[in-house]
Amino acid sequence: MLRQIRGLFGLCIIVLVVSLVGQKVASAQTGTTSLRGTITDKSGATVAGAKITLTNTAQALERNSESGNNGEYEILALPPGTYHLTVEKDGFRKAEQSNLRLLVNSPGTANVTLEVGSAVQTVEVKAQEQTLNTSDASLGVAFSDRQVKELPLEAGNVPELLSLQAGVAYTGNRSDINKDTDTRNGAVNGARSDQSNITLDGVDVNTDTKGYAFTAVLPITQDSIQEFRVTTSNYNADQGRSSGAQVSFVSRSGTSQFHGGFFETHRNTATSANDYFIKQAELQSGAPNTPPKLIRNNFGAFLGGPIKKDRLFFFVDYEGHRQREAQSVVRIVPSAAMQDGVIQYACADSTQCPGGAVQGLAASHNVPAGYFGLTPGDIKAMDPQGIGISTNVVLPYLQSFAPFQPNDNSVGDGVNFVGFRFKGPVAISTNWYIARADYKLTANGNHTIFWRGGLRNDPEAGVPYLPNGAPEITQVNYSKGFRLGIRRY
Repeated sequence: MLRQIRGLFGLCIIVLVVSLVGQKVASAQTGTTSLRGTITDKSGATVAGAKITLTNTAQALERNSESGNNGEYEILALPPGTYHLTVEKDGFRKAEQSNLRLLVNSPGTANVTLEVGSAVQTVEVKAQEQTLNTSDASLGVAFSDRQVKELPLEAGNVPELLSLQAGVAYTGNRSDINKDTDTRNGAVNGARSDQSNITLDGVDVNTDTKGYAFTAVLPITQDSIQEFRVTTSNYNADQGRSSGAQVSFVSRSGTSQFHGGFFETHRNTATSANDYFIKQAELQSGAPNTPPKLIRNNFGAFLGGPIKKDRLFFFVDYEGHRQREAQSVVRIVPSAAMQDGVIQYACADSTQCPGGAVQGLAASHNVPAGYFGLTPGDIKAMDPQGIGISTNVVLPYLQSFAPFQPNDNSVGDGVNFVGFRFKGPVAISTNWYIARADYKLTANGNHTIFWRGGLRNDPEAGVPYLPNGAPEITQVNYSKGFRLGIRRY
């Protein structure tokens, strides 16, 4: 038995090691980038044996390569970021390209032309903001961290930026469309909205239970994302999992410099207009024209930097959201006549029912023309057991609705049951916690281990059945997940 336990434990260790090493393959497929190009001289002839050095000063990463016989070079599985490219060859001036922006899942191309001269001489070129993808036919747009931060997002849901892409049909801002059943909400090139694939650092983070478009199950905030790319069509086999868009996120990591920030946005009811149906109910009941409450408060902070300079980095992020609002809610309540024991029904021949006053248990009630009102005595006479109205159970229950006076004629039959519309309070809170740690096993970063985790704590209290009551439904979301990976380059 002990031998079996040891064997099982050993198997678990092997599976864990293989899975961690396997992260190298997964990381090379999604959540990374690459650079390739050709080294030539002024005459256009290719230069073989040129030393290629690519560095990322933010995390002290360095990649080295050498041009082949045809002058071409290729550096794969690069973390997205801003790089500095250096090309050196005896008999030529050293060439440098700075601010080389390599975006996730967007293969970059940087061709370099060397000039004859001394090695101590340097030709420096300012690279374009974003390198062009000339390596494959995939169509899509990569968003840098600057774009993620500067583009306005009311709910702070970064994947919603997908709606800005060509070929995307987005209906998420229409309240008349049910996103649970309408597949147009985020349809990309005609595919269903639940066919988009969202990955974070190469790991699936789709909400498979609902399949909402542009929504990740783990928290993804504007401050915690370094960049992402949306590939809408012609994506490669390393990305394609479904017929919709492929959204690849890269989480933000710490750098050799401390960086941080905080924010807060606030919106209150002072700028709100009244709801049409609530306003009509207020007019009917004589209440003042007061719009429903709507208060939104978003706040958060992040911090990143080195734990051990150039080797160990950390990044932490928190974002909270508080929304307190009132929604237009209509309920059906018993009328004042029914609460007093009077039941009304429509007559087959309205001329035989002129209406008029009908005596209830405590007061007289006016019955409209075309209806007949049964008094408590009539009801008792119709009862085979002669009991009549239940004054101990049913009547007290009906009279419990007395504080809620009718103010809406859009529901109910208008005589026994009437509409009562009110402002139902809704309380929504979100708390998102995100952290990441990176450790360079080697000084140049060829071997790196990282851990990234995210946690949601999102309670949502729905409207009550009647004012001052408990919420009918309360939902919570405790989604959490982490990734541990080893990258080898």
